[in-house]
Amino acid sequence: MKNIKLFILLFTGLVLHYQSHAQDAAYVEANYDKAEYQIPMRDGIKLHTVVYTPKDKSQKYPFMMQRTPYSSGPYGEGKLKTGLGPSPKMMKEGYIFVYQDVRGRWMSEGKYDNMRPTVPHRKKGSQEIDESTDTYDTIEWLLKNVTNHNGKFGQWGISYPGFYAAAALPFSHPALKAVSPQAPIGDFYFDDFHHNGAYFLSYWAATVVFGYQHDGPTDKPWYAMVNPGTKDAYQFYMDMGSLKNADKYYGEDNFFWTELKENPDYNEFWQKRSIIPHLQDVKPAVMTVGGWFDAEDLYGPLTIYKTIEKNNPNTYNTLVIGPWSHGDWSRELGIQKVSNIYFGDSISTWYQNNVEAEFFHHFLKGSADGKTGLPEAYIFDTGKNEWQKFDAWPPKEVENKILYPHANGDLNMESPKGNNVSTFISDPAKPVPHSPDIKFNFTPRKYMADDQRFAARRPDVLVFETDVLEEDVTLAGEIMAKLMVSTSETDADWIVKLVDVFPGDTPDHDYVQEGTHMSHYHMMVRSEVIRGRYRDSFSEPKPFVPNQKTEVPLQLQDVMHTFKKGHKIQIQIQSTWFPLIDRNPQKYVENIFKADDADFIKATHSVYHDAEMPTAIHVQVLK
Repeated sequence: MKNIKLFILLFTGLVLHYQSHAQDAAYVEANYDKAEYQIPMRDGIKLHTVVYTPKDKSQKYPFMMQRTPYSSGPYGEGKLKTGLGPSPKMMKEGYIFVYQDVRGRWMSEGKYDNMRPTVPHRKKGSQEIDESTDTYDTIEWLLKNVTNHNGKFGQWGISYPGFYAAAALPFSHPALKAVSPQAPIGDFYFDDFHHNGAYFLSYWAATVVFGYQHDGPTDKPWYAMVNPGTKDAYQFYMDMGSLKNADKYYGEDNFFWTELKENPDYNEFWQKRSIIPHLQDVKPAVMTVGGWFDAEDLYGPLTIYKTIEKNNPNTYNTLVIGPWSHGDWSRELGIQKVSNIYFGDSISTWYQNNVEAEFFHHFLKGSADGKTGLPEAYIFDTGKNEWQKFDAWPPKEVENKILYPHANGDLNMESPKGNNVSTFISDPAKPVPHSPDIKFNFTPRKYMADDQRFAARRPDVLVFETDVLEEDVTLAGEIMAKLMVSTSETDADWIVKLVDVFPGDTPDHDYVQEGTHMSHYHMMVRSEVIRGRYRDSFSEPKPFVPNQKTEVPLQLQDVMHTFKKGHKIQIQIQSTWFPLIDRNPQKYVENIFKADDADFIKATHSVYHDAEMPTAIHVQVLK
């Protein structure tokens, strides 16, 4: 009965979605004209740009621009997008919507570069280019060549287009007044393809999208996805073995795969591609948006917001983090859920209408005095399922607390006594799965809220949990795990997971997937990994001394979650997380991308709980 009801609800949501989709398409055709341009940049390269202008000429409109590596199409006369802008509301309010293929992609000329480095010093008359100069030159051309505008520009984008929005902030054009980087990549060594030095194997299939140049402008894909020959991702990657065996799929033809292989450390190659150091002297108003369950880009939104806030105290700078996976806020399917966790209905539409549209309207059509009526931080509590407003993030109203794991499995705020240790054997031949699913994903999604019972019951996962909570506990802000560990070998990965353990009498809701129940559900709230060789420096790796107690600091991403009365707070610690991340051989090798299959060995790992230097999880608790 539950499955029939769920099917009806999901089917109804899809029907409503496609009806709305059709209505939007009809609206575009009736109310907008389309033009395509090849806009010259300062070095002579032309970028393909599609402009949709309102047919109603009774007023002047601001520009809203998105720059993308994923195609500004459909291309050609009479071929229109089925929806414009960030939302139907903004489409109907009226803007001049601009879509541009970035340099080297689709119908644009030039050579493509992943996370193209920002030129730090501008020389007058220089032909040096970056994403900031391409944005600047585009704005300058459009102001001169498109009519009926009010002289103001906004820019937005999600994921990679979110990076291009952030990359417009340094040395921005004076007409660029409001920018919303959404799920932006901040640094490819900490977003998407890496987390703290660990390679995210789950993105391996996506490498094809970013690793091939094309001969010239094209309106058709020039790359083909790898056919794994199976739907079982875990088995596919186990059969592949060492990462060097992946060369048969990409080889040297895929320049991005070569860059990944040849740059395992946080060297100059990655450092110069980070947008974070360049977020200074930011002039436009900024609203950074992200999702608490965004498996691709959570580092980017949080770090970009905090960096702008630190470096630009007089800039209008706000943060919105909701109960979304990657880009969920841009689409409306009725219910908002991630994995088996249901957060509410029409949360995306509420955000689009009451937050996003208000931000852009204020700075592009309104007074632009910064009095938007929006808070500094709009943050969703993923335990209470409600929005909270803060005047700073992390909130000022927090207390710093420490959760201590104990050798008997307890987790509390009492420092351990004596000299105790927890040990487990980590075997790369039988790595801990990151999800109970076997699905072969293009990129991961639902695992960030998955039920963690399957992992808690493995011998190679350490589990620590509090007593049943007698009152609500809200974690709001940053989390730092300071692990005191050792390994019998010379390298190891360390994964820390923060889990909300539900009571046994928790009822199922209408959207629980078949075979799962919310009774004793282990909801993953936050998780992160560090490749142990980078414990002191991401640029200068070093092996562990076997069996020597060593501190490994691991910064998890921020959290806003209320652990309710009757629940438990749980910490899981493990060393494999497959195939989310690649396997660490546990024998130190210079470059894991080039490890031999024989390098992968078992190791005994230890986590220490002694009075002098205990393993500790530093959290911020809302007062």
